[in-house]
Amino acid sequence: MNLRSNEPYWLVKNAFENSYPSLQTSITTDVLVIGGGITGALITYQLVKEGREVVLADRRDVCSGSSAVTTAMLQYEIDVPLFQLIEQRGEATAVSSYKNCEKAIFDLKKIVEETGSKCHFELKKSIYFTADKGDEKMLEEEFHARKKFGFSVEWLDRNQLKDLGLIARVAIQSDSGAVFDPYKFTCDLLGLCAKKGATIFDRTEIKKIRPRPGKMIATTPEKLTIKANHFIHCTGYESVKTVSKKIVNLKSTYALASEAFEALPFPFKNHIFWDTSSPYFYFRGTADNRVIAGGGDEPFKNTTKRDALLNKKREFLTRQFNRYFPDISFAPDYIWAGTFGETKDGLPFIGRPKPEINEHYVLGFGGNGITYSVMAMDAIIDSMNHNNHIFLNDYGFDR
Repeated sequence: MNLRSNEPYWLVKNAFENSYPSLQTSITTDVLVIGGGITGALITYQLVKEGREVVLADRRDVCSGSSAVTTAMLQYEIDVPLFQLIEQRGEATAVSSYKNCEKAIFDLKKIVEETGSKCHFELKKSIYFTADKGDEKMLEEEFHARKKFGFSVEWLDRNQLKDLGLIARVAIQSDSGAVFDPYKFTCDLLGLCAKKGATIFDRTEIKKIRPRPGKMIATTPEKLTIKANHFIHCTGYESVKTVSKKIVNLKSTYALASEAFEALPFPFKNHIFWDTSSPYFYFRGTADNRVIAGGGDEPFKNTTKRDALLNKKREFLTRQFNRYFPDISFAPDYIWAGTFGETKDGLPFIGRPKPEINEHYVLGFGGNGITYSVMAMDAIIDSMNHNNHIFLNDYGFDR
């Protein structure tokens, strides 16, 4: 699957910082991580810290799939509002999911600091707003649910939002949000993993996987093999090819980066924004004084139809930005599309689809893919050791 179109802003900004060899001979290892995006990098980092022997393989250049197109707007808010998630999954799972997504933002900040990544990680306040009178009641119910369970939130009215430069009716302001450069972070983290002993191959496609009682065997199109005790799939939306049951609905999403401003416009200095539309629109600033607008999602059909909408979506996202931030002169610069997916409950899939096989998945679908991947770092060793972990229960494949 072609996960992106056009050249995403992050790739243009960073170019290729790291390159790795392709697999040239059959090898054996303890753990094979499949997928060299941000999820694979985080899981590899955790495994290396645990002293495991790790090989990571990606069929592209590392970092150049979904991690190159994500807008990396970090929120603890899940695509399904808290009060609705409580109805779907129960209070314990819903509240802990929100709490752990919030914790993951600060855990990621610690990883950035301990690795020294120059990815411009910045904490921001998150504004969840509506311009639609019909969504005010829903937003108010969500506000009360978050207050009830101890989240630091504030209710903002029309005048308070106008002071922030946003034209909308009401909003929930959350204290915990962040932005960063996902491509730079992933490159930095993989580079550190390689220095600490991980073996990384790009341009290495895993064509076939054969479970065995002892070593699992992965085979490339060139008939080379990687034998490992454990396989960990960090393949995101491409996992639809390897997971037998349908767990995700694929969407095409679009993002637009503005030309650089002399200084970052005031609303984006301390805030990120997303609305109650379905699909929702979202807006964030960058370290080099651009603004990214995203949304306009469509059901995924094929990459040709997805990419044919780029010009139309450029105009559409520009209009949405101007609607909400009319005092900012937004000049479109980069437009790109990507493929992502949504689960019914907005939650990830982590663990083994088949308990008897040492094949694990870390699939952080939806708008919280990065925070879900950070959370999975805490569960992956338990998955490998057949130990209980709350994430393996709440986000298992049998739900």
